[in-house]
Amino acid sequence: MLRDMDKFSKIRRILILILALNWLVAFSKIIYGFVTRCASMTADGFHSFGDGASNILGLVGIWAASRPKDETHPYGHKKFETIATLGIAVILFLASFNIIKEAVVRMIHPVVPDVTILSFVLMAATICVNIFVVRYEYKKGHQLSSDILVCDSMHTRSDIFASLIVIGTLISIKFGFYFIDTIVAAVIALLIAKSGFDIIKISSDVLCDANVLSRARITQVVRAIHGVRSIHRIRTRGRQDDIHIDLHVIINAEMHIDEAHGLSHKIESALKKEISGVTDIAVHMEPHK
Repeated sequence: MLRDMDKFSKIRRILILILALNWLVAFSKIIYGFVTRCASMTADGFHSFGDGASNILGLVGIWAASRPKDETHPYGHKKFETIATLGIAVILFLASFNIIKEAVVRMIHPVVPDVTILSFVLMAATICVNIFVVRYEYKKGHQLSSDILVCDSMHTRSDIFASLIVIGTLISIKFGFYFIDTIVAAVIALLIAKSGFDIIKISSDVLCDANVLSRARITQVVRAIHGVRSIHRIRTRGRQDDIHIDLHVIINAEMHIDEAHGLSHKIESALKKEISGVTDIAVHMEPHK
């Protein structure tokens, strides 16, 4: 329990740092985009703003996930972190819709953006910040087995590609191709929507109890234990830091019940030792002559 609390505390501190950086980037692009009437930069700013909003959802999810097990939640509350990632996806879809709507308006009523050297400097600076955020958050997400951090880093990664496209758009505007600004804003909206779909795919695997471990890996560990004849009906579910295993073990019918009970404990210990993230194991003994 103390280890879980320490983990959630670390994730919380990381999210607060990332939130501050994301909103610094977002408001810089949004404000400057409005001033210069650059739709692609403004869209990119709202993309970054969605990063910050997802950090807040992540903080709420971490608070819920860090609560201890109780009578109504005997398996704990860790899936609340995964549920929070669905909120991030919703924010991305809403941002994508609004940007596309604005792009359609721009096509009907064209606007000429005002591009200066400061536009390029601002975009370059925000890309540097985003690269740091992605590398740092993704690394920490895997170290701490955090769905929130990994999914949020994927979201921010799309921000980098969007910003690179915006820089290309600014160059095009300088050469008089103003319509590209609107087209790029729509492309960014599609990138935002794709990030949302990617997050839903990852989260649904956890919430719908998709297998998280290779059956061959589990078989390899268990078959190496003396007294095990074979295993079958292997099932796994959960998150990478909270894996639940259910398996049936074939043993000699003449094995005493005390010996079989001791064997089940050996199997549990071996699986937890050899496979990181395993927290709960249900071993069903089946005697066979």
